[in-house]
Amino acid sequence: MMSSNESAAGIAHVYRGTFVHATYHTAVEILEDRLLGVDTEGKIAFIGSGKEVDRLSQKWGFEAVTQLGQHEFFMPGMVDTHIHASQYSYAGTALDMPLLQWLNMYTFPVEACYKDLEFARNVYTHVVKRTLRNGTTTACYFATIHTDASLLLGQIANDFGQRALVGKVCMDTNNFIPHYKETPEESEGETNRFIGELLKKYPLVRPVVTPRFAPSCSAALLGHLGEIAQNNDLHIQSHISETKEEVNLVKELFPDYDSYTDVYHRHNLLTDKTVLAHGCHLTDGELKLFRETGASIAHCPNSNISLCSGMLDVRRVLNHKVKLGLGTDVAGGYSPSMLDAVRRTLDTSKALTIQDTQYHTLTFEEVFRLATLGGSQALSLDENTGNFEVGKDFDALRVNTDAAGGPIDLINHEEGPKVLLEKFLNLGDDRNIVEVYVAGKRVVPFVEGP
Repeated sequence: MMSSNESAAGIAHVYRGTFVHATYHTAVEILEDRLLGVDTEGKIAFIGSGKEVDRLSQKWGFEAVTQLGQHEFFMPGMVDTHIHASQYSYAGTALDMPLLQWLNMYTFPVEACYKDLEFARNVYTHVVKRTLRNGTTTACYFATIHTDASLLLGQIANDFGQRALVGKVCMDTNNFIPHYKETPEESEGETNRFIGELLKKYPLVRPVVTPRFAPSCSAALLGHLGEIAQNNDLHIQSHISETKEEVNLVKELFPDYDSYTDVYHRHNLLTDKTVLAHGCHLTDGELKLFRETGASIAHCPNSNISLCSGMLDVRRVLNHKVKLGLGTDVAGGYSPSMLDAVRRTLDTSKALTIQDTQYHTLTFEEVFRLATLGGSQALSLDENTGNFEVGKDFDALRVNTDAAGGPIDLINHEEGPKVLLEKFLNLGDDRNIVEVYVAGKRVVPFVEGP
């Protein structure tokens, strides 16, 4: 009889070398000279010592072994917990005004264009390929209010092999671009259609209920969306407390609620499958409600700085035992790379230390965990992915810190894997990511496909 740790499927691939990942108890765990077997279903079947290759080969029935180089390692794929696929066309521009004005001047007019499916296909193809190439194996996407275009984003992510949560945006309040909104009834009906079709067609993609944020949604619409999420046990995503101006606007629009968080909570939108972006200005009471409900925060430091929204105190969030992952928040954040999110997270933590010398700065090890396992936890996907544990899907990056033409100069070629990891996080780019795997399938380099 096969043990509980053994795979019922056959072994498809075996890799030997260094594996770097995070666990629930250790920010960085380094596994040197390990054999990792991936079964035909894309799951990790076994992890053992490289010295036991003969015994493991006999037990699992494999012959071929892929050997990593001296300066290579595998790490888990990175998880982008908040990105607007529909804003990718103007990433790197239009960062000259605060959030609410920025939405009205740039975002809403561009998002309204996604009724054109060819326009949508062009942008969505580019953003999925770019994020995959930069090591994002799981992305939590905002699309637009257009159901067919949002389904197209799901199809493209699935076809290219990216694990994704995709949300059709819901909003029934928009005084600046009146044609870019729905009625509550339209939004409810189209959200149900979106969920039904996405679940039937694309195995790597899950629907996520997506009220844009409280100021663009009526209480009636929020209530409808809460019921849909609850009745179908779905993920939920939105924004919260990104700027002080936004927080004050929510107080004006929802005067009978205790807080911004309370608005979502009382409409059944604060659950253990909820991820809310930003949270720069949450109170301790609101963080307590996050902890009690199991809701998560997507930390988007590039966007927070680029739009002058605020600086999230990640240490405070973690001390409240609230789940937290990292997000690029394209296009409020100008980079689609999760490596940038790692670096901006460290920069923000150091800026808080400059303001308060007693502040406990985040370490690169902690931020590595937030970009991988922490993101999977924030999206409630950590039973399936996020690190290298037997039974989980093999979502992984093969990193070569000595890649030809890459940005890292290895002066001391005897540096250990922890130093190589730190150099990659601080200096590396897509040239160092030589292969990307999702559920055991190599998806980068790209092959002929969609």
